[in-house]
Amino acid sequence: MINDLRGDIKLFSEASTSMVDNYPPSQESIYPLRGKAEVSIWQQFKNSFKSAEYGIVDRNLSTIQKSNLRSIRAPLQRKLKRRHIQMIAIGGSVGTGLFVGSGSALAVGGPAALLIAWTLTGAMMYCTIQALGELAATFPVSGSFMQYNTRFISPIWGFCMAWDYALQWCVTLPLELVAASLTIKFWNTSVNSASWVAIFYVIIVIINMFGIKGFGEAEFVFSLCKIVAIVAFIILGIVLDCGGGPDHEFIGGKFWHDPGAFANGFKGVCSVFVTAAFSFAGTELCGLAAAETDNPRETLPSAIKQVFWKITLFYIISLILIGLLIPYNDPQLLNGTSSVDAKASPFVIAIKNHGIKGLPSVLNAVIMIAVLSVGNSSVFACSRTICCLSEMGMAPKVFGYIDRMGRPLVGILISLIFGLLCFIAASPQQEAVFTWLLALSGLSCVFTWASICACHLRFRAALELRERSVDELTYVSQCGKIGSWFGILMNLLILIAQFYIALFPIGEEPNAEAFFEGMLSIPVLIVFIVFYIFWKRDSFFYIKTRDIDIDTGRRNYDLGHLKQVILEEKARIRSKPFYYRIYKFWC
Repeated sequence: MINDLRGDIKLFSEASTSMVDNYPPSQESIYPLRGKAEVSIWQQFKNSFKSAEYGIVDRNLSTIQKSNLRSIRAPLQRKLKRRHIQMIAIGGSVGTGLFVGSGSALAVGGPAALLIAWTLTGAMMYCTIQALGELAATFPVSGSFMQYNTRFISPIWGFCMAWDYALQWCVTLPLELVAASLTIKFWNTSVNSASWVAIFYVIIVIINMFGIKGFGEAEFVFSLCKIVAIVAFIILGIVLDCGGGPDHEFIGGKFWHDPGAFANGFKGVCSVFVTAAFSFAGTELCGLAAAETDNPRETLPSAIKQVFWKITLFYIISLILIGLLIPYNDPQLLNGTSSVDAKASPFVIAIKNHGIKGLPSVLNAVIMIAVLSVGNSSVFACSRTICCLSEMGMAPKVFGYIDRMGRPLVGILISLIFGLLCFIAASPQQEAVFTWLLALSGLSCVFTWASICACHLRFRAALELRERSVDELTYVSQCGKIGSWFGILMNLLILIAQFYIALFPIGEEPNAEAFFEGMLSIPVLIVFIVFYIFWKRDSFFYIKTRDIDIDTGRRNYDLGHLKQVILEEKARIRSKPFYYRIYKFWC
């Protein structure tokens, strides 16, 4: 299979280029024999669920080449704009990990551990997203980084990563739906949680039935609410720390000295390190949406570069203020009854401690929106990953069903079926069930990020082997290969920290249950590997650099023309004032 890749790329380059430009089908092409005006709204609705066509794939191509070509031809609709991509990255990552989880992290590690862990993890995330941006702008294919694993590392690893990633988001949906219902208890405890779960479930279904446009607009609104709330808190936090609160007390860095900067020493730092890593899960979704972006060459680079500002503004600055406004020994930090309890949110505690009333309800509403946003993102991520698996021949063909509106219907259906687990909220065993469900893919995001960095390094190696330069790339990672190596190293350290904390939990004796809750993802990956070997009768673990396909899937295959366009853009930017050049570098 791998040896077939050594054939001439020209066999399929022209076909891939022409097909990319013709998909997805326009609304008019759905009704080729009748005028659009003659078709009733009901008929249009029914026709929208019919299967879209991929086109004919050359039988002479290898298995991996066919997979690459099907990924670029996937009839997903390209309706996402720059603002959607930017907000999708926020929507999937800014959730309860920041709004609530940072509170328990402060109690466990202290303000210095909070700053160190989120800064290091944020740097790792920036390097990873830069690597993903380079790959996604060059290969805006269906499934994005899931497909890259098969292309640049091996089919076995691609299979494991994709199914593990899909499993992660399948489990996330019911978790977030239950969490959203728990936020209601802040205002009303008389209504059964299952009722709210049902309402939120229907909302998620409706949003995703509107296709990628509906998802993009919903995430834009959800994320905008979170941005406004965080920016408002930052302004308020600065005012309170400087003595502008009702009591006019200047706080400064008092709590860094009393009770101190660290809690629980090195073990506390390791624990916060793991929490910080999981809080960034979902940032990579901007790459998954590459195939549904109207102009990835222009849209993706801008969205990718702005991840730096999101990390700095939404995480680092807000958490610095949290560490300044709340001592780590404040008992309220551990008083929450759930992972979404606003009473345990450091944002709420900081406001309450300084005598400001009314805002806790506002922040609880923001927490609810954040939870729903992540739940909505989980359907998007799960459905696209499942669809990608089918296109790669690693899942039943029916899983890749895409209708004429560009919706991966079967993938969405599978995600929503898993979402029905949310009704376990009515069961007294819900906590135990969800704990072990989450443990199945708890480390999925770490493996995903490390794989993205590895794919970037492999792509660069293949490019250099063919004596081709980065000048032909529409976007070049600002962190380069060094950034990808740093990303792999940091993800390895996160795994080590997770192993250490799972083996020796803070405040507890070592026990098997806690260990397997933290490390269950690794045995699951081993099961996926064994299953693939027996299913495909393929034990090839590593694609040689000379066999890597670096051309299939490009939207701009005319490299000569592309290089000229890139050179002209660079020359135009160099002719602008320095402030404009700085702006283009960071934004």
